[in-house]
Amino acid sequence: MEHADAVPIAELLDERRYLLDVAYWMLGGPREAEDVVDETYRRWYGLSDAERRRITAARSWLAKTAGGICLSRLTHPDRGATGRKEVHRTETGDTEGVPPRLVAEVSRVLLNALDSLPPPERAVFVLHDAFGMAPDTVADIVGRTEPECAELADRARHCLRTRRSHPTTPEEHDALVRAVRGACASEDAEQLASLLCPDATAFFDGGGKVRTLIRPAHGSRGVAHSLLTLLAHRPRTTLTTHSVNGRTGLVARYDRRVAAVISLDVTDHRVAQVWVVLNPEKLRSWNRPPAPGPDHL
Repeated sequence: MEHADAVPIAELLDERRYLLDVAYWMLGGPREAEDVVDETYRRWYGLSDAERRRITAARSWLAKTAGGICLSRLTHPDRGATGRKEVHRTETGDTEGVPPRLVAEVSRVLLNALDSLPPPERAVFVLHDAFGMAPDTVADIVGRTEPECAELADRARHCLRTRRSHPTTPEEHDALVRAVRGACASEDAEQLASLLCPDATAFFDGGGKVRTLIRPAHGSRGVAHSLLTLLAHRPRTTLTTHSVNGRTGLVARYDRRVAAVISLDVTDHRVAQVWVVLNPEKLRSWNRPPAPGPDHL
């Protein structure tokens, strides 16, 4: 190592802790965070000496690389469980780390909410809002323009506010989901739209393995139209209620095989967000064997 490459041990440890924080809040698990940071340093040492000398801000390069690895793992259909544990208070004492106000606010509820966000929205929120990365850096990591990232961040903030306020009881949630199921079964667009928040959003996860909407559907009528189109009655199709992530959701089957799992976030007695999983890889457990005892149409 050249003298110019020497770094104080305190800076080295602080740098690694910062990267672990970034990876932890993007992926939700300490084990995954460790893997990401290890891979980040492997890429650093995989550079030639000349390439490393051209990097004027090593910590920024490392953070950008770690963020890119995390986003890749979030969007990869086979990334598996996060292995999330109890949320811990970080020890970062640098202004580039998690802001104290956010650290104090973060809880298991917030981490669960982050886990429900689509990968690009989660990445933008964590990198920009939590870690204060520059908009152009975040845009580069996520692969979107800065205006698109700003929109993703707004959606993420709205979703997190929705999930953390106006809680509904399990009974209220169950009743609303059953009403949505009924509206879908009768193909009543007006009734379905009335059960949705005016600014409702629907997200569709096909994992690149089925042809579905690439961008989210917005607005009560837009979401209602997309759901009714997706769930249109065809021979050998059924729509049932079923427990999804501990709450009542919907399961669509074709020829008795689960083709879509739908979870709904509720606020103020209406559906605010709809999450539709169509990725066959993520539905394997649902089809091995079929879930018993749902309420059929």
